[in-house]
Amino acid sequence: MRAKRMRMLAMEADTATLIRRAATCCKLSINEARHGFGFYNRQLHRSTRARPCTPVQVTNRLPEFKLTKVAEADFPSRFGQFRIFGFQGLKGSETEEAIALKMGDLSPALGPALVRIHSQCLTGDVFHSLRCDCRSQLELALDQIVAEGRGLLIYEHQEGRGIGLLNKLRAYELQDQGLDTVEANESLGFEADLRDYALPAAILQHFGIREVRLLSNNPEKVAALERAGVAVVERAPIIAPPLATTAEYLRTKREKLGHLF
Repeated sequence: MRAKRMRMLAMEADTATLIRRAATCCKLSINEARHGFGFYNRQLHRSTRARPCTPVQVTNRLPEFKLTKVAEADFPSRFGQFRIFGFQGLKGSETEEAIALKMGDLSPALGPALVRIHSQCLTGDVFHSLRCDCRSQLELALDQIVAEGRGLLIYEHQEGRGIGLLNKLRAYELQDQGLDTVEANESLGFEADLRDYALPAAILQHFGIREVRLLSNNPEKVAALERAGVAVVERAPIIAPPLATTAEYLRTKREKLGHLF
């Protein structure tokens, strides 16, 4: 049963990645790409609405990545007692930082760890923005880890899906003019999502974690961890109640970024 579940998760992740790339290549929405490619079918069929695309090349090789643990300390919080770690990742000439909040014993012998990979959202996490669901997801994840008594939350420095804080505010301005979150990022000259997950994968490996139960709605995260050799034995949805101010944002994540709600 477990092996079957893992095969389904891998299929879900790989197919969602192909769909997103096909949609980008052929200028389709995610829903159009799903309709044409068959979301859970191994045999992919070209949509009659799609223009010819360059074949997608899928690689399992990750760029060389060096991880350094910078610091660790006790970290009491209103959610519970954690151990906080600071990490730095070096890939070529690029440096990325992340923190990890660890609770309990993450030994593989105790079973797959509950894990959340959360991208920094200053506007949501700190200022309680109601333009997104980021803070709600962060708190839901922490609550679930505490309830379980063991788990790991990795907090990446990836504001605005990798475009940075000020560019994110520029994207807000464009959204006020009628663009959605994907269109705004692309109008600024960025891809819809610039994140990669080499650093979180390396952090999991640092803790000796080889299997996870991932708190995420994003199949790209599943695919990234699987490529890095971390088995996602369960993808647990993490869904905040929608608000009038987040409805369009959530619809765009579902239809254009392939998030699963």
